[in-house]
Amino acid sequence: MSDSTLQARPETRHVPDRLNSRAFRTLRSWESLLLAVAIAIFIVNSFASPYFLNVWNLSDATFNFTEKAMIAFAMALLIISGEIDLSVASIIALASTAMGLAVQYGAGTPELVVIGLAVGLLCGAFNAVFVTIMGLPSIVVTIGTMSLFRGISYIILGDDAFRGYPASFAWFGQGYIYWVFTVEMLFFVIIAVAFGVLLHKTNFGRAVYAIGNNPTGAMFSGIRVQKVKFILFLLTGLMSGAAAVFLTSRLGSTRPSIATGMELEVVTMVVLGGVNILGGSGSIPGVVIAAFVMGLVTFGLGLLNVPGIVMSIFIGLLLIGVIALPRLWTMAANRRRG
Repeated sequence: MSDSTLQARPETRHVPDRLNSRAFRTLRSWESLLLAVAIAIFIVNSFASPYFLNVWNLSDATFNFTEKAMIAFAMALLIISGEIDLSVASIIALASTAMGLAVQYGAGTPELVVIGLAVGLLCGAFNAVFVTIMGLPSIVVTIGTMSLFRGISYIILGDDAFRGYPASFAWFGQGYIYWVFTVEMLFFVIIAVAFGVLLHKTNFGRAVYAIGNNPTGAMFSGIRVQKVKFILFLLTGLMSGAAAVFLTSRLGSTRPSIATGMELEVVTMVVLGGVNILGGSGSIPGVVIAAFVMGLVTFGLGLLNVPGIVMSIFIGLLLIGVIALPRLWTMAANRRRG
């Protein structure tokens, strides 16, 4: 037996080991776990309610998460960078109120879409100025603007509501592309792909990760930290404006209480998707799967006539649990080593 044969054997042995290790890491990933949870929930719902497997009901189930997920994709990047925006639901309320006000003056569908997106963008810029230019903590700023934006809506509307939207405007929130595939689902897929490419395939996405892990180091490496964060607040505001367009179109009316509490569901969706609440890590595929998980859970509970307040309690417990789980896991691992 030659020396070359003896030398080749260890390399041949290690190749499958590396492949097995990579496959094992994939199976242990958070996204794989979430996907398994989503499949399990789907199976449980199919047995829990005879109406769940109806294709039109499943199509309606997508409305439970598409609008929130649009914001969650932008929120994921913002949280990865170490910031947060708790005013997103109030931005929806203000954008919807602005669209309803425009309808009273005869605005058509194109104008309404532009107004909704523009108000969202302006609100995002408003938050960004206080955080990136004035250096205030984002959680404090956005708690303040959460009250400010919705307060403006209440001042304009009071207990009234805006109705009378053009029939063509209903296409965004009630339209179908083909068979059971909704317009909202189409935009959900497009936005998910766009943010996935932005975060995982561009220098901008790498800068977001770098800022979340070490903002000082990112600054010294040449990354314009405040500019990147400013853009992220703009994107979050823009996606909130887009969600306002779809939600208002679907409901066909505007009230100042629209989207109340949605910020909790958006943050839960992001954190459930594997994004570290302290920043520095996370993925868009994880957020996509988390959106389906939350959509399936809420839709299944709705078919079982579970009250909305119970769903809110469940979402709150889910958020606390997802945040606490990594910490509990680390404590258990340290105790085993000790």
